[in-house]
Amino acid sequence: MDIAPGIEINQKVHFGKPVIKNTRVPVELIIGKLSGGMSFEDIIKEYEITREDILAALGYASKILSSEEIKAII
Repeated sequence: MDIAPGIEINQKVHFGKPVIKNTRVPVELIIGKLSGGMSFEDIIKEYEITREDILAALGYASKILSSEEIKAII
């Protein structure tokens, strides 16, 4: 099931976590690799995805974070 442009979920792939469409590459993996300093080019080579796939993962992560509610516990 598509949940965002270029992102899908399937209970049979990575326990239903969001992945790049038509792959088994989890969004969280892409975000983690980028935050660790891996370049777009290295990710593209390593996981055989496109620049557009990486941008889709970033877009999805941004949308998720923008809707997150943070509650302080005092």
